[in-house]
Amino acid sequence: MLARQIALLDAPSNLGLKPPKPGVEPGVRRGPGVLRSLGLREQLGAVDGGEVVAPRYGFERDATTGVRHPSEIADYSAALARAVGKQLDADRFPLVLGGDCSILLGTLLALHRRGRYGLVFLDGHEDLQTPDVSRTGGAAGMDLALAVGIGPRVLASLGGNGPLVNPQDVAMLGPRDNPAWYTGVEVERARDAMFIRFLEDLRRDGMAAAGEAASSRLAVSGVNGVWIHLDVDVLDDAVMPAVDSRQDDGLTYDELSTLLGPVFATGRVAGMQVTIYDPDRDAGGLAGSRLVDWLVNLLAR
Repeated sequence: MLARQIALLDAPSNLGLKPPKPGVEPGVRRGPGVLRSLGLREQLGAVDGGEVVAPRYGFERDATTGVRHPSEIADYSAALARAVGKQLDADRFPLVLGGDCSILLGTLLALHRRGRYGLVFLDGHEDLQTPDVSRTGGAAGMDLALAVGIGPRVLASLGGNGPLVNPQDVAMLGPRDNPAWYTGVEVERARDAMFIRFLEDLRRDGMAAAGEAASSRLAVSGVNGVWIHLDVDVLDDAVMPAVDSRQDDGLTYDELSTLLGPVFATGRVAGMQVTIYDPDRDAGGLAGSRLVDWLVNLLAR
């Protein structure tokens, strides 16, 4: 599947999530450590890319932007971009373990500095919220909007004058939440430009066909390569309940492998990130073990 050596890089940020309970931090900060403890690096034969330590978690929503930890996420994104860039410059395949979905800003910033890249966005949610409609203020529900330049400037302008990724270079696969949650002229314009296939579309068209269509769309767009964002809540709740925003249904691991097969077959995948796995919600560690097994089967072939 991969011609480059994998570099495992931890991004244990929980800054993009609301507290699960008053005074309690989201548990995704422990996700990378738990996945490593289950043998992920050894089984992949991956280089240890280290950890980008996240700023301290706070419990208040910023009154000016309506986002939790806006300046902290901006600073963390810059630090993560440097760490990812180091692995890209060494011609390695960064596998970034989150953390919440706000780490997308840092990984895309690393790519944005190196040219035009596409994004394969696998998520149970569209993540196109803006602060005025978000009930939580969590950047993890706004990450894709921020990445395409929609939202408070401190986070939506990390790429300078342009977005971190162009909407037409985004293939969104597998969301199953309510599209009515994503409102506003800018959001609607961005959605219209994206390649979007909801869970029901994937099953109607077939996983392999959908993966091929997404790959073909990005190939003709002129991007230098693609980044894969995998929020594990795109998976069926029966196999991955250890997430902060659970929904019924979702992809099976076999469906996900079939969907991603054509994407990897292009040879143009620059790297990948895995987000939202929360060990605090995984008593016994079964969901984490299944995730490690799947990642090894996907990447170590």
